Amino acid sequence: MNLAGLSLRDLEYISAVAEHRHFGRAAMACGVSQPTLSGQLRKLEEFLGVEIFERSPRGVLVTRRGEEIVAQGKRIISEARRLFEVVRTGAEPLTGILRLGVISTLGPYLVPFLLKPLRSRFPDLKLMLTEGHTRVLVRQLEVGELDALLATSPIAEAELTELPLFREELALAVPRDHPLAQTEQVNPEDIPVQELILLAEGHCLREQAMQLCPSRMREGPSDLQAASLETLRQMIAAGSGVSFMPQLAIQVGALLDDMVAYRRIAGGQYMRDVALFHRPSFGRIRDIRLLRQSIGEILAEQSAVKVHRPGKGIAE
Repeated sequence: MNLAGLSLRDLEYISAVAEHRHFGRAAMACGVSQPTLSGQLRKLEEFLGVEIFERSPRGVLVTRRGEEIVAQGKRIISEARRLFEVVRTGAEPLTGILRLGVISTLGPYLVPFLLKPLRSRFPDLKLMLTEGHTRVLVRQLEVGELDALLATSPIAEAELTELPLFREELALAVPRDHPLAQTEQVNPEDIPVQELILLAEGHCLREQAMQLCPSRMREGPSDLQAASLETLRQMIAAGSGVSFMPQLAIQVGALLDDMVAYRRIAGGQYMRDVALFHRPSFGRIRDIRLLRQSIGEILAEQSAVKVHRPGKGIAE
């Protein structure tokens, strides 16, 4: 089979359709018309002698053979991107585009601390930020759609290099008129699990909240769920329940301070570790390590959180 009949652009089309399950949205993501994308994929399927997609009025499905082709195509695209990464490795540090993923319970609260100092330090760096759930961002990192990921540790079942950044305390957020709002510190056994509002499925903070009180969670948390930390904060302010709130989110969300009280939890185990992740094979590891160092320095200067010192644990 002649490789001239296969292009990286074709593989991008395949990947987009597999992701969006819709030819129109895939074409929009690729910046081409739908007839162009559909026609090229038809030619590609004829060239390969394999039906990659099952087309029906209800949508687009990936065939069994197609799943193998989609997976291999993503690996090829990732390796092709590495060619540019290798070229950039010898250039000035942290220049050009860096595609950084940030989990949604961290991005709105950490990124505001970083943007201005990073632009000052690295004026030629163009950060392309993507916010989302951990599982989705990990997949994008693995296939080369992202260069690095800011997320909470650990990330299971993924072959990624982890660079610890900082440890962030979780406080218990309660309505201002809640009995626990009158205390200086909350004991773990006093956390009202039945009033606990969890984030929706997909948020790592939801899983952590359930792990922090596994035995007591059997009593049953509240049936209420929130799609985001800000919705969660608003639900607490409305008196709907209580929940865990990360330290950075407390610092940034001052508008509801007269309606939400944040109380430290005794024992020291209510924390989450934030790290910067990248593929072990990524060609710009020097840039990622420099980014990690810069983030640590910026946060330490602002005393925002407890920052990991390489080889020295956590700086108090």
